[in-house]
Amino acid sequence: MLQIHISKRALLLAATVFCGTAVIAQRAAVPAQRSPAASLTIQTEPTAIVWLDEIRRGATDSSGKLVLLKISAGHHVLRVRANGFSEATIPLLPAKRGVIPVRLVRTSDEAELSFQQAEEAREKAKDDQTRKTAVELYRRAFRLRPAFAAAHVGLARVLMDLNQNQEALAEIAAARRTRPIYAEAAAVEGRIYREMAFADDAVKSFQRAIREARGPQPEAHVGLARVYEDRGQYEEAATEYQTAIKQLADTEPVIYQLLGAALERLQKYKEAVAAYEKYLELAPNGSLAPAVRSILDQVRRQAAGEQLSPN
Repeated sequence: MLQIHISKRALLLAATVFCGTAVIAQRAAVPAQRSPAASLTIQTEPTAIVWLDEIRRGATDSSGKLVLLKISAGHHVLRVRANGFSEATIPLLPAKRGVIPVRLVRTSDEAELSFQQAEEAREKAKDDQTRKTAVELYRRAFRLRPAFAAAHVGLARVLMDLNQNQEALAEIAAARRTRPIYAEAAAVEGRIYREMAFADDAVKSFQRAIREARGPQPEAHVGLARVYEDRGQYEEAATEYQTAIKQLADTEPVIYQLLGAALERLQKYKEAVAAYEKYLELAPNGSLAPAVRSILDQVRRQAAGEQLSPN
């Protein structure tokens, strides 16, 4: 591999942070027209965050609307949160498609409000000082409500960002004391162990997250992929990235970039080209797009050389 190619990939990976339920910065653009049978339109409060089957799918616009694409047949669970309102979780039956109104009720619960403020502060944090503000808001939330598992997991995420990994693990343990089966907690635990270079423990935690989810858990699949990459197991890494992509319904373009890098390592250049092209299709103006285009030019040449080489 050319040295410039390695350097650009290193730049990409350094800029890439998979934030799990908080998610990666680049989001897929929503096409203007899709078959109604394959989509849902959520109508609720403005700027509300929407999860489907515990996968964050985006936020509503100023009119309170969000279109969810690529909705598979079968039952789903919808979760909606807006600042100042009680969170709502509703089941979606297979026949329930089209426009889904979700009425949220205002709340005066100080623990819930502190948690919402903490989540917003963590997602917007640009430096350690703003992360520390999120830490205090999370701690206030579970001082007001001790059995607040989600607040402990949120605090674990921000403590990991502050490189306070032992403290982050303690928060995961606290979350499990009130919610023993908690897939998100296990996925975050796996990420913490990987940061600490405890690869075997990370794998166990990611696998536990997948078991406990009993359905989609893309954060754990991406985490497993990163561990496999650390070990040079690029075939296994590519498989995990592909699983995460299927579960995320193209809402996380950056995983295509990660998949492309793994496929390059396997010298599967044609497949790598397809992965990089998909990233650019979904995030043409993303911050990683210029570097991906540069890499893509080189991989296309390698793919062309591969086709011309004798069998």
